[in-house]
Amino acid sequence: MRMIIVVASVVFFLVLGCAPEAPVPVDNEPVVPMEIIGVVEVTNEPLAWVVERLASPLVEIRFRASEAPDPAYWSPTTDDVLAMQQADLIVLNGASYEPWIANVSLPASRLVDTTAELRERLIPVSEGVTHSHGLEGEHEHTGTAFTTWLDPTLLTEQARAVEAALTIRWPEHGDLFAERFTSLAADLEALDAELVAATAPFADQSVVFSHPVYQYFQRRYGLAGSSVHFEPDVLPGSEQWAALDHVLGHQQTRWMIWEAEPGVETVRALTEKGLGVIVFEPGARPSSVGEFIVVMKANAAALRDASASQDPAAD
Repeated sequence: MRMIIVVASVVFFLVLGCAPEAPVPVDNEPVVPMEIIGVVEVTNEPLAWVVERLASPLVEIRFRASEAPDPAYWSPTTDDVLAMQQADLIVLNGASYEPWIANVSLPASRLVDTTAELRERLIPVSEGVTHSHGLEGEHEHTGTAFTTWLDPTLLTEQARAVEAALTIRWPEHGDLFAERFTSLAADLEALDAELVAATAPFADQSVVFSHPVYQYFQRRYGLAGSSVHFEPDVLPGSEQWAALDHVLGHQQTRWMIWEAEPGVETVRALTEKGLGVIVFEPGARPSSVGEFIVVMKANAAALRDASASQDPAAD
């Protein structure tokens, strides 16, 4: 849960004929917290970042799945649902990201599906492959690709939907939300330009993705390549290596893009196959790297470093 309270200190000026060159703060002035006007629930880190940029510190941001290995496969408890029912807004990613939404009772008037107006730009997933995500057990990638935020132009539109919902709920702060959206959109535009430059060297080569979560990133930046089903914290089995060998038999590639740094044995085996590792965090959950946009900039830096390398398997 995020709750940021900004405080203001009252500064007095002693005016004796003319104003001082700089204001002098008075010690021991009482600290007055800014009033929180409401609660906004979110379902992933990109949305938490968007709401924070648009409405902090006016709202309390609750991200209940922040500790989940992957928020896409988190499900709320009864207590979670009861608490969410009291929120002012419940901001969803949509695009099949929250399958649990069909099985709980939440006030429809407070639900904000940030991809509802983007359906024509969503990517269907034609195949279902069952596999495991650590302690979360087996699950299947089916329906719609949901990591929409990996295309900053889509995330900008999702942020626009959040801004609209915030303004409807608290119209007295509409000008503030609009001003902050303009700033956020400019930052995402700059991020998009940075990723365009970082992926440009890969335009004439293919890559392998360790997990099928990069569809929007791949489409936005024109990356050729295939996905397999490897987990960074699990040593791949013989079937997974066979699937990778099958991919490598059909495409020339030097790089494999991972959600997180794989284990030493996995890296060693990849090196023997002539593959280097690029870590590109999808950013669905909080990261030790920093806030969401910092994570994305670190991803761009990882791509630039890889393109500058002449021998990926030696890195």
